[in-house]
Amino acid sequence: MASVWSGFLTFGLVTLPVRLFSGARGERISFHMLHDKDHARLKQQMLCSLDGEVVERKDTVRGYEYAKGEYVVIPEEEIKAAAPPTERQLEILEFCRADEIDPVWFESSYYLMPEAAGQRPYALLLQAMRDADRWAVAQLSMHNREYLSLVRPSALAGVPDGHPGRNRWGLLLHTLFYLDEIRVADGFGSIAADPKPAELKLAAQLIEGLTQPFDPTRFEDHYRKNLEQLVAAALEGQPAPKHAPARRLQPVADLMQSLKASLEQQSKTPAAKKPPARAKPRKPRAA
Repeated sequence: MASVWSGFLTFGLVTLPVRLFSGARGERISFHMLHDKDHARLKQQMLCSLDGEVVERKDTVRGYEYAKGEYVVIPEEEIKAAAPPTERQLEILEFCRADEIDPVWFESSYYLMPEAAGQRPYALLLQAMRDADRWAVAQLSMHNREYLSLVRPSALAGVPDGHPGRNRWGLLLHTLFYLDEIRVADGFGSIAADPKPAELKLAAQLIEGLTQPFDPTRFEDHYRKNLEQLVAAALEGQPAPKHAPARRLQPVADLMQSLKASLEQQSKTPAAKKPPARAKPRKPRAA
Protein backbone atom coordinates (compact mmCIF):
# COMPACT_ATOMS: atom_id res chain seq x y z
CA MET A 1 0.00 0.00 0.00
CA ALA A 2 1.45 3.36 -1.03
CA SER A 3 1.59 6.14 1.54
CA VAL A 4 -0.40 9.33 0.93
CA TRP A 5 1.85 11.61 3.00
CA SER A 6 5.28 11.46 4.60
CA GLY A 7 6.92 13.86 7.00
CA PHE A 8 7.76 14.33 10.66
CA LEU A 9 5.57 13.96 13.72
CA THR A 10 6.53 16.37 16.50
CA PHE A 11 5.41 16.57 20.11
CA GLY A 12 7.40 18.89 22.33
CA LEU A 13 10.99 18.62 21.10
CA VAL A 14 10.56 14.98 20.05
CA THR A 15 10.62 14.46 16.29
CA LEU A 16 10.12 11.22 14.36
CA PRO A 17 9.66 10.37 10.67
CA VAL A 18 6.22 8.97 9.83
CA ARG A 19 3.96 8.09 6.92
CA LEU A 20 0.19 8.12 6.45
CA PHE A 21 -1.71 5.30 4.75
CA SER A 22 -5.40 5.40 3.83
CA GLY A 23 -7.49 3.75 6.53
CA ALA A 24 -10.40 2.76 4.30
CA ARG A 25 -11.56 2.93 0.72
CA GLY A 26 -15.11 2.73 -0.51
CA GLU A 27 -15.87 -0.11 -2.93
CA ARG A 28 -18.46 0.65 -5.58
CA ILE A 29 -19.50 -0.33 -9.07
CA SER A 30 -18.48 2.36 -11.58
CA PHE A 31 -20.07 3.03 -14.94
CA HIS A 32 -18.59 5.02 -17.83
CA MET A 33 -20.34 7.33 -20.28
CA LEU A 34 -20.41 5.78 -23.78
CA HIS A 35 -21.64 6.92 -27.19
CA ASP A 36 -24.98 5.14 -27.66
CA LYS A 37 -24.25 4.73 -31.38
CA ASP A 38 -21.00 2.73 -31.21
CA HIS A 39 -20.42 2.23 -27.42
CA ALA A 40 -17.08 4.07 -27.59
CA ARG A 41 -16.02 5.77 -24.38
CA LEU A 42 -16.55 9.53 -24.27
CA LYS A 43 -13.78 11.99 -23.43
CA GLN A 44 -14.15 15.31 -21.67
CA GLN A 45 -12.54 18.47 -23.03
CA MET A 46 -12.00 21.88 -21.49
CA LEU A 47 -13.74 24.59 -23.50
CA CYS A 48 -13.26 28.33 -23.15
CA SER A 49 -16.60 29.82 -22.10
CA LEU A 50 -15.83 32.99 -24.11
CA ASP A 51 -14.89 31.70 -27.58
CA GLY A 52 -15.62 27.95 -27.34
CA GLU A 53 -11.99 27.06 -28.08
CA VAL A 54 -10.66 23.71 -26.80
CA VAL A 55 -7.97 24.48 -24.18
CA GLU A 56 -5.04 22.20 -23.32
CA ARG A 57 -4.07 21.85 -19.65
CA LYS A 58 -0.67 23.45 -20.34
CA ASP A 59 -2.48 26.62 -21.39
CA THR A 60 -4.42 27.04 -18.13
CA VAL A 61 -3.85 29.22 -15.06
CA ARG A 62 -5.61 29.26 -11.72
CA GLY A 63 -7.89 32.09 -10.65
CA TYR A 64 -10.11 33.02 -7.72
CA GLU A 65 -13.68 34.19 -8.39
CA TYR A 66 -14.08 37.28 -6.20
CA ALA A 67 -17.36 38.37 -7.85
CA LYS A 68 -19.80 36.76 -10.27
CA GLY A 69 -17.78 36.11 -13.44
CA GLU A 70 -14.80 38.15 -12.18
CA TYR A 71 -11.48 36.41 -11.46
CA VAL A 72 -8.06 37.32 -10.15
CA VAL A 73 -5.22 35.12 -11.46
CA ILE A 74 -2.82 33.71 -8.85
CA PRO A 75 0.55 32.42 -10.18
CA GLU A 76 1.31 28.78 -9.37
CA GLU A 77 4.58 29.62 -7.61
CA GLU A 78 2.76 32.02 -5.26
CA ILE A 79 0.22 29.33 -4.41
CA LYS A 80 3.05 26.92 -3.55
CA ALA A 81 4.78 29.61 -1.46
CA ALA A 82 1.61 29.97 0.63
CA ALA A 83 2.04 26.45 2.04
CA PRO A 84 2.38 26.63 5.86
CA PRO A 85 5.25 25.05 7.85
CA THR A 86 3.06 21.98 8.44
CA GLU A 87 3.58 20.91 4.80
CA ARG A 88 6.10 18.31 5.98
CA GLN A 89 5.24 18.34 9.66
CA LEU A 90 2.50 16.76 11.73
CA GLU A 91 2.61 18.92 14.85
CA ILE A 92 0.81 17.80 18.00
CA LEU A 93 -0.58 20.98 19.55
CA GLU A 94 -2.47 19.63 22.56
CA PHE A 95 -4.13 16.56 24.07
CA CYS A 96 -7.77 16.01 25.01
CA ARG A 97 -10.13 13.38 26.40
CA ALA A 98 -11.82 11.05 23.94
CA ASP A 99 -15.32 12.13 24.96
CA GLU A 100 -14.64 15.77 24.05
CA ILE A 101 -14.85 15.27 20.25
CA ASP A 102 -18.05 14.14 18.55
CA PRO A 103 -17.65 11.95 15.41
CA VAL A 104 -19.38 14.69 13.36
CA TRP A 105 -15.97 16.40 13.29
CA PHE A 106 -14.30 13.37 11.61
CA GLU A 107 -13.57 13.59 7.88
CA SER A 108 -11.11 10.84 6.78
CA SER A 109 -9.07 8.15 8.55
CA TYR A 110 -5.44 7.13 8.09
CA TYR A 111 -2.92 4.75 9.63
CA LEU A 112 -0.04 6.70 11.15
CA MET A 113 3.09 4.57 10.81
CA PRO A 114 6.70 5.27 11.85
CA GLU A 115 9.75 4.98 9.64
CA ALA A 116 12.51 2.70 10.97
CA ALA A 117 14.24 5.61 12.73
CA GLY A 118 11.04 6.59 14.52
CA GLN A 119 9.85 3.29 15.97
CA ARG A 120 11.07 3.86 19.54
CA PRO A 121 9.54 7.34 20.05
CA TYR A 122 6.38 6.13 18.25
CA ALA A 123 6.01 3.22 20.70
CA LEU A 124 6.61 5.61 23.59
CA LEU A 125 3.92 8.06 22.41
CA LEU A 126 1.45 5.23 21.74
CA GLN A 127 1.88 3.72 25.22
CA ALA A 128 1.83 7.10 26.98
CA MET A 129 -1.42 8.08 25.24
CA ARG A 130 -3.00 4.72 26.13
CA ASP A 131 -1.96 5.03 29.76
CA ALA A 132 -3.27 8.61 29.99
CA ASP A 133 -6.40 7.81 27.93
CA ARG A 134 -5.79 10.89 25.81
CA TRP A 135 -6.09 11.81 22.14
CA ALA A 136 -3.84 14.32 20.38
CA VAL A 137 -4.95 17.37 18.39
CA ALA A 138 -2.55 18.21 15.57
CA GLN A 139 -2.22 20.01 12.23
CA LEU A 140 -0.65 19.00 8.94
CA SER A 141 -0.75 20.09 5.30
CA MET A 142 -1.83 17.56 2.68
CA HIS A 143 -3.58 17.69 -0.70
CA ASN A 144 -3.22 21.48 -0.96
CA ARG A 145 -4.81 22.38 2.36
CA GLU A 146 -3.95 22.45 6.07
CA TYR A 147 -5.91 19.92 8.09
CA LEU A 148 -6.92 19.95 11.69
CA SER A 149 -6.41 16.36 12.76
CA LEU A 150 -6.80 13.94 15.63
CA VAL A 151 -4.29 11.22 16.55
CA ARG A 152 -5.52 8.39 18.76
CA PRO A 153 -4.43 4.90 19.87
CA SER A 154 -6.49 2.13 18.30
CA ALA A 155 -6.71 -1.66 18.07
CA LEU A 156 -9.43 -1.41 15.37
CA ALA A 157 -12.31 -2.36 17.66
CA GLY A 158 -14.98 -4.32 15.83
CA VAL A 159 -12.82 -6.11 13.27
CA PRO A 160 -13.60 -9.86 13.17
CA ASP A 161 -11.32 -12.78 13.98
CA GLY A 162 -8.72 -13.31 11.28
CA HIS A 163 -8.57 -9.63 10.28
CA PRO A 164 -4.89 -8.51 10.06
CA GLY A 165 -5.55 -5.50 12.29
CA ARG A 166 -7.29 -7.32 15.14
CA ASN A 167 -5.87 -6.50 18.58
CA ARG A 168 -2.79 -4.81 17.10
CA TRP A 169 -2.31 -1.42 18.70
CA GLY A 170 -1.14 1.57 16.70
CA LEU A 171 -1.93 5.22 16.05
CA LEU A 172 -4.71 6.36 13.75
CA LEU A 173 -5.04 9.87 12.35
CA HIS A 174 -8.41 11.39 11.54
CA THR A 175 -8.63 14.63 9.60
CA LEU A 176 -11.21 16.92 11.20
CA PHE A 177 -13.46 19.65 9.90
CA TYR A 178 -12.78 23.18 11.13
CA LEU A 179 -15.45 24.97 13.16
CA ASP A 180 -16.68 27.05 10.20
CA GLU A 181 -17.17 23.82 8.19
CA ILE A 182 -19.54 22.21 10.70
CA ARG A 183 -23.19 22.61 9.73
CA VAL A 184 -26.09 22.45 12.20
CA ALA A 185 -29.53 21.62 10.80
CA ASP A 186 -32.29 24.07 11.69
CA GLY A 187 -34.19 22.78 14.71
CA PHE A 188 -31.56 20.21 15.70
CA GLY A 189 -31.70 19.53 19.45
CA SER A 190 -34.95 21.44 19.99
CA ILE A 191 -37.56 18.68 19.65
CA ALA A 192 -40.20 19.55 22.25
CA ALA A 193 -42.15 16.25 22.35
CA ASP A 194 -41.76 14.38 25.66
CA PRO A 195 -41.97 10.57 25.46
CA LYS A 196 -44.37 8.85 27.83
CA PRO A 197 -42.92 6.47 30.47
CA ALA A 198 -44.75 3.49 28.92
CA GLU A 199 -43.30 4.34 25.50
CA LEU A 200 -39.81 4.65 26.95
CA LYS A 201 -40.15 1.26 28.63
CA LEU A 202 -41.13 -0.48 25.38
CA ALA A 203 -38.45 1.38 23.41
CA ALA A 204 -35.82 0.28 25.96
CA GLN A 205 -36.97 -3.34 25.56
CA LEU A 206 -36.75 -3.06 21.78
CA ILE A 207 -33.25 -1.58 21.98
CA GLU A 208 -32.10 -4.27 24.43
CA GLY A 209 -33.45 -7.01 22.19
CA LEU A 210 -31.48 -5.65 19.24
CA THR A 211 -28.25 -5.14 21.19
CA GLN A 212 -25.27 -7.37 20.43
CA PRO A 213 -21.54 -6.95 19.83
CA PHE A 214 -20.75 -5.16 16.58
CA ASP A 215 -19.77 -7.63 13.84
CA PRO A 216 -19.19 -6.06 10.40
CA THR A 217 -19.38 -9.48 8.70
CA ARG A 218 -23.16 -9.41 9.21
CA PHE A 219 -23.61 -6.46 6.85
CA GLU A 220 -23.20 -5.93 3.12
CA ASP A 221 -23.88 -3.29 0.49
CA HIS A 222 -27.05 -4.63 -1.14
CA TYR A 223 -26.99 -2.00 -3.87
CA ARG A 224 -23.47 -2.96 -4.91
CA LYS A 225 -24.42 -6.65 -4.82
CA ASN A 226 -27.45 -6.00 -7.05
CA LEU A 227 -25.30 -4.05 -9.52
CA GLU A 228 -22.74 -6.87 -9.61
CA GLN A 229 -25.54 -9.32 -10.44
CA LEU A 230 -26.85 -6.92 -13.08
CA VAL A 231 -23.43 -6.62 -14.75
CA ALA A 232 -22.89 -10.40 -14.62
CA ALA A 233 -26.26 -10.98 -16.29
CA ALA A 234 -25.48 -8.42 -19.00
CA LEU A 235 -22.12 -10.07 -19.75
CA GLU A 236 -23.86 -13.44 -20.14
CA GLY A 237 -26.67 -12.02 -22.24
CA GLN A 238 -29.23 -12.85 -19.57
CA PRO A 239 -32.20 -10.69 -18.51
CA ALA A 240 -31.73 -8.35 -15.59
CA PRO A 241 -32.35 -9.99 -12.18
CA LYS A 242 -35.56 -9.00 -10.44
CA HIS A 243 -35.45 -7.61 -6.92
CA ALA A 244 -38.12 -7.01 -4.33
CA PRO A 245 -39.56 -3.48 -4.59
CA ALA A 246 -38.86 -1.02 -1.80
CA ARG A 247 -41.45 -0.88 0.96
CA ARG A 248 -43.78 2.10 1.01
CA LEU A 249 -43.26 3.73 4.38
CA GLN A 250 -45.54 6.14 6.20
CA PRO A 251 -45.24 8.04 9.51
CA VAL A 252 -46.33 5.94 12.49
CA ALA A 253 -49.94 6.64 13.50
CA ASP A 254 -50.05 4.84 16.86
CA LEU A 255 -46.65 4.85 18.54
CA MET A 256 -47.55 2.46 21.38
CA GLN A 257 -49.13 -0.03 19.01
CA SER A 258 -46.10 0.09 16.72
CA LEU A 259 -43.74 -0.53 19.65
CA LYS A 260 -45.80 -3.49 20.84
CA ALA A 261 -45.93 -4.94 17.32
CA SER A 262 -42.17 -4.50 16.98
CA LEU A 263 -41.55 -6.41 20.23
CA GLU A 264 -43.92 -9.16 19.14
CA GLN A 265 -42.15 -9.46 15.80
CA GLN A 266 -38.80 -9.47 17.57
CA SER A 267 -39.89 -12.36 19.81
CA LYS A 268 -40.72 -14.45 16.73
CA THR A 269 -37.42 -13.75 14.98
CA PRO A 270 -34.55 -16.13 15.83
CA ALA A 271 -31.94 -14.17 17.69
CA ALA A 272 -28.56 -13.89 16.02
CA LYS A 273 -25.94 -15.89 17.80
CA LYS A 274 -23.99 -13.50 19.95
CA PRO A 275 -20.22 -14.06 19.90
CA PRO A 276 -18.50 -14.56 23.26
CA ALA A 277 -17.23 -11.48 25.03
CA ARG A 278 -13.79 -10.53 23.84
CA ALA A 279 -10.98 -10.54 26.31
CA LYS A 280 -9.51 -7.12 26.85
CA PRO A 281 -6.14 -7.04 25.03
CA ARG A 282 -3.10 -6.53 27.19
CA LYS A 283 -1.27 -3.30 26.66
CA PRO A 284 2.17 -3.86 25.14
CA ARG A 285 4.90 -1.94 26.90
CA ALA A 286 6.87 0.61 24.98
CA ALA A 287 10.28 -0.45 23.77
